[in-house]
Amino acid sequence: MSPSSGPAPGSGPAESAGAPVAVTFKAGCPDCRARFELGAGALRLAIGGSRRTTFYSFTCPECGASVRKPAGERIVELLTGGGVSTLRRV
Repeated sequence: MSPSSGPAPGSGPAESAGAPVAVTFKAGCPDCRARFELGAGALRLAIGGSRRTTFYSFTCPECGASVRKPAGERIVELLTGGGVSTLRRV
């Protein structure tokens, strides 16, 4: 999982208009092996009290599989910073 964003700052009309640049995340499906980019709205992050209960999930746009992957500290930081909806579990 790695973030990417739109055009370089100052290079497009969205930046000059003061609109935020959309963040996308590169991901892959373990079932069909497809590689793709997802917007923050396509991902869900659950933060629990342990490594086992902290994960992110999405639906593969290629095969429709539900994908759930562990999220370490760096992934949590990237996803929350990119606007992914977060559920905190106790």
